[in-house]
Amino acid sequence: MKTKTIAIPGFVVLAVIAVVGWAARSPVTPLRLPTQLASSLQDVESTAGRVDRLFERAWKDEELTPAEAADELLVLRRLSLALHGTIPSLEEIRTFDADKQPDRLQRWTDRMMDGSRFADYFAERLARGFVGVENGAFIIFRRGRFVEWLAEQLKGNTPYDQIVREMIAGTGLWTGTPSTNFVTAAIANDKLDENKLAGRSVRAFLGQRIDCAQCHDHPFDDWTQGDFAGLAAHFGNVELSALGVEDRSSKLFRLDGDWKERLDSCVMTEQLRQQFNNAVEGKQRLNKNDKIKVAENGKSWAIVTDRNEKQSQNDDENENDVDDTVIESEFEGRPRFVIRKENGEFNVYEYQREFKAQDRFDDPKTGEPRVREKVHGPTVPFHPEWLPQQGTRRERLAGWITHPKNQRFERAIANRVWGLMFGRPYIYPVDDLPSPSDNETDLLDILGRDFREHGYDLRRLIRVIAASRPFRLASTHDSEDPKEVTRLNDQWCVFPLLRLRPEQLIGAMLQASSITTIDQNSHLISRAIKYFNTDDFVREYGDLGESELDDRAGTIPQALLRMNGNLSNDMAKAGILSSPGRVARMGSTPSHCVESCFLVCLSRRPTTEERDYFLPHLRGKSGEPLATIVGDIFWTLYNSPEFSWNH
Repeated sequence: MKTKTIAIPGFVVLAVIAVVGWAARSPVTPLRLPTQLASSLQDVESTAGRVDRLFERAWKDEELTPAEAADELLVLRRLSLALHGTIPSLEEIRTFDADKQPDRLQRWTDRMMDGSRFADYFAERLARGFVGVENGAFIIFRRGRFVEWLAEQLKGNTPYDQIVREMIAGTGLWTGTPSTNFVTAAIANDKLDENKLAGRSVRAFLGQRIDCAQCHDHPFDDWTQGDFAGLAAHFGNVELSALGVEDRSSKLFRLDGDWKERLDSCVMTEQLRQQFNNAVEGKQRLNKNDKIKVAENGKSWAIVTDRNEKQSQNDDENENDVDDTVIESEFEGRPRFVIRKENGEFNVYEYQREFKAQDRFDDPKTGEPRVREKVHGPTVPFHPEWLPQQGTRRERLAGWITHPKNQRFERAIANRVWGLMFGRPYIYPVDDLPSPSDNETDLLDILGRDFREHGYDLRRLIRVIAASRPFRLASTHDSEDPKEVTRLNDQWCVFPLLRLRPEQLIGAMLQASSITTIDQNSHLISRAIKYFNTDDFVREYGDLGESELDDRAGTIPQALLRMNGNLSNDMAKAGILSSPGRVARMGSTPSHCVESCFLVCLSRRPTTEERDYFLPHLRGKSGEPLATIVGDIFWTLYNSPEFSWNH
């Protein structure tokens, strides 16, 4: 037994050595060249042309000369950073160089969106706008499952409007129906925050911030406090059960006939009392103390019991735990039912289960804080005709948000995807867009209309942006006038020069440590190293959270982490499988060695000046001394500004 115990580990060690040796000696396997574009994609250039003409007219009006076109390898790097969160591998660069067919950038854009790398990375980017970055209450919110579900939708190219409808209106368990995590992300202390969901829905899907309207009318826009409450009320019937997220209507029955005049008169008739008592049972029946009250907005009515009268035990159980001298109703008395006219019908709802907006104020006599509740039905701030007649409240809201005539919906995602492609949204902040204008057409109108007309295809939206002239411009310009440089940046005459986000920087560092592509086909160990190192680095470097498209500045600790961190130092060592080690062994000449270093790290070839600087250090070197120098070159390029910026 002792012999066997020693032999098995020995065999494993020999096997590992053999695999490592084979991997170190194996050449870079050429990737399959992307095929010709499908016929359905040929009109992408037509829409990109409309985008280009819009910018070209603006440049002419502003008397600005845009930058020259960027080198295609540089555009490939931008695409890789935007779609994969990393730089292209040497393997991919060599294959790209070998591709001599026309329109290769369009074909490579398509290729990069094919597979799980794009789906996984882009799902995380979108999820930050949909559910934020906090993990929340694990029992009822699974952010990881939500991101996985979103990645599956992107991989299958599910229409974006369908994705959004599933998020807003989905039912079921958050584990089995991951789209419902959009709703459960707004649960805190076992209570759903309808206001949080309303604000999140408008920011994420309509690209506008209305959160301040929760407390007061928007100071600069047309959103009112009533608009906010009406949107939040669409989530008022959501309940959590053993089956997960459900919609349980608070509607009890429909009154027969037209009751408006009689309800406005606040006279409790025997006919009304009889209809109620025929429709409800037991303690819900009306009694002699119940009265009719008109809501402040004049659009609904309540059946209330005098405050001095004792309520039924059922009502007592539903009362708010907070003393009613602190939280008071808009109705004088204790409300039991709400009557609302909807589509010509008078519907009766249970008051306790209806959504209530809260007005917070200080008592004018005592100065103590008070809360006044106002029951609010589900309404929308504009174009109520877009609201479907059928479905649950959430289904109707989802239909209204994704309605083909709702330009805010298509403009919001166009601005967000533009921001993810360029690192900067077209309109900043990404979720605070102006309302659409009927008088002029801007970039988001062009992109949004094309997006809608092609079935809300996210991949097509990305293709159009990637094929546009602004995306393919250089980041450098001949102008040295600071004011003009600012104007050039503002008018998209140059590609924005921006720091890489933390996940892009660590993605670039990890990919630069391997000359082969790190993807779903990589060895399990490689993928595990990427996963754990990414999380650790982003946490230490500083996760930007939901604000990753905001302006950001670098810090000294971040620079020191890149220069002195264990990760960057380890990746610059010339190991058996590392890029420095393989470049040192595979470089046929010093010149080829320098070129490989630059291609691996910066996705470009060195300039003559850069080549001439490094060549003397490499000439006449071999073995360990050569590997050490190559490692030093890698470390230098890792810490160069060019490596950590998108350009």
